[in-house]
Amino acid sequence: MLRVVASTLPALCPLLRRRPMLNPEPLLRLRLSQRPFCALSSSAPPAAAAAPSAAGMGEAVAVEEHLTRCAASGRAPLRVAVLVSGGVDSSVALRLLHAAGHRCTAFYLKIWFQEDFRNFWSECPWDEDLKYAQAVCDKIDVPLEVVHLSDEYWNHVVSHIINEYRCGRTPNPDVLCNTRIKFGAFLEAIENLGFDYIASGHYAHVVHPSVEDAGAASLLQLSKDKIKDQTYFLSHLSQSQLRRLLFPLGRITKDEVRRLAAQMGLPNQGRKDSQGICFLGKVKFSEFVERHIGEMEGVLLEAESGDYLGKHRGFWFYTIGQRQGLRLPGGPWYVVEKDVQNNVVFVSRNYYSLDKRRRTFRVGSLNWFDDYGPGNSEQLKCKVRHSPEFHGCTVTKERTEENGDVFVVHLSEDDQGLAAGQFAAFYREELCLGSGIILDSWDEMSFPVCSRALEIAKLEDKSSLGKPRCCQAIFIGSFTILANSMNQEEKSSPSGYKWRVSLSMHWMKD
Repeated sequence: MLRVVASTLPALCPLLRRRPMLNPEPLLRLRLSQRPFCALSSSAPPAAAAAPSAAGMGEAVAVEEHLTRCAASGRAPLRVAVLVSGGVDSSVALRLLHAAGHRCTAFYLKIWFQEDFRNFWSECPWDEDLKYAQAVCDKIDVPLEVVHLSDEYWNHVVSHIINEYRCGRTPNPDVLCNTRIKFGAFLEAIENLGFDYIASGHYAHVVHPSVEDAGAASLLQLSKDKIKDQTYFLSHLSQSQLRRLLFPLGRITKDEVRRLAAQMGLPNQGRKDSQGICFLGKVKFSEFVERHIGEMEGVLLEAESGDYLGKHRGFWFYTIGQRQGLRLPGGPWYVVEKDVQNNVVFVSRNYYSLDKRRRTFRVGSLNWFDDYGPGNSEQLKCKVRHSPEFHGCTVTKERTEENGDVFVVHLSEDDQGLAAGQFAAFYREELCLGSGIILDSWDEMSFPVCSRALEIAKLEDKSSLGKPRCCQAIFIGSFTILANSMNQEEKSSPSGYKWRVSLSMHWMKD
C-alpha cells in the first residue's frame, strides 16, 4: 500500500507550517530571487549535478534523439524537479528527461482545496493519481516527494475564483494555478535546493538563451501539437518563472506521447486525459458554486423586449454565451449580459445575429515575457480561450485611471464568447508574447439591451412582473393542441368544446 507522507525536504517545511505566502493581490506576480542562469548551450556541466548511475537507470528504453531535444539532452546532466500528476503526459516527460541523462526528482502536488466534499467519494480524490505516479517513478528508481499545497491553493486560486464569480466575472483557474502554485509557490519552495530547472508535461516549447547571450529573455513558443498546445495557460507567467522551466513535450504530438507510453510500458499508458477544473474532481461546478457562494433568486429578462421569462438561482451560475441550464422553451436561448447589482440575467435567441457580434474588447493586468510587449497598432494573433483557433487582431495601448495601462483589441472576425475575467493571450507567429485579462467594460459592440429591460432590472420588487412570458406561451400552446386534437364528434358536442376551452383559460389566468 502506498504511504503518503509530507515532504522531508528542508525548503518545503514552511509550506507545511502554512505560513502566509506571498502577497494577496488579486493578480499575484511572483518575484523570485535571481539566481545564476544555466544556459542550455554551455559545454560545462553544472558542478552540483550528477548523471544517473547504471543502477538507477531502471528499465532503459531507446528513445529517438529528436524526442529528447526539448528535454535539454545536449546539456545533461542537470538536476531537474519534475512535476508529475499520475497522467500520461507528465509520466512521459519524466521518462524523456531521465533518458536524456538528467538527475530527476519527481514531485506530486496535493492541491485538493479542502475536504468540503469528502462525502462524495469512498476514497481520496487524488489517491489513484498518486499510485500511478509512484508506479511510474518506481520503474526507473526516481524518488517521489508529495508536497501539500492545499491551503496555498485555496488562498491564492480558489478564493480568487469565488470572488470573481461574485463580481460577475469568469476567471480561469488553470492559468492561475500555473502562475501561483505549480510555478509559483512550488518553485519558490525549492529555490534553494539546487535544481537547475522545473519540468512538467505541458504542451509548450521554451527557448532559453545561449551562454553567449545569457541575459536575454527566455521565449515561449507554440507546441508542435496545435490541438493540445497549452501556451494559453502559461501566458501569464513572469520571465523569472519562464526561464526556470523545461517542457519535454514541446516538440512532440499527443499521438507520439501515447506511442512512447506504450513503448516504455508505463502503467498508466491507457489512462484518459483529465477534463474540467482540476480542483473539483468529481464535484459538479454548480455544486461547488452553490456550496461556496450560495443561491439568490433573480429574474431572466429578454434583452430585446424586457419580457420576464423566468427565474434563476444567482447570476454567478451563468457566463456570457452560456446556453446550458437556462431551461427556457422556444430556444435556443443564450446569456448575453448580466446586471450584477440587481441580480438579473439577460438572455436572447439572437446571440449569433450579425448586428450583435463583438469584435472589440479591452484587456488589463498585462503581462509580457519581454520588457516591451507588442507595438502600438501591431498586427498580431490572439486566443480568447484554450483552443487551437486564433483570431487576427490589432492592439492599441491606452492609459486609464481605473485599470492603468490597457490594450484595446480589435479582432479581425466576430467572437461571441468574450467573457470578462478570462485571459486573452497574444502571439507573433509561433511566439507567445504574453496575456492580459478581459475587462468587464465593453465598447459600443456589446450586446444591446433595450431600455425597458434595463428599467425592469432596477425594480426593487419584481413580484409585480407576474407570471413569466414563457409560461403563458406554454399555456396558449396547450390550448391550441387541445382544441385541434378534438375529433369531429367532440366538436359537435358544445359541452365538450366549452369544457376544454374553459380549462385552458383557467390555466392561463392562474
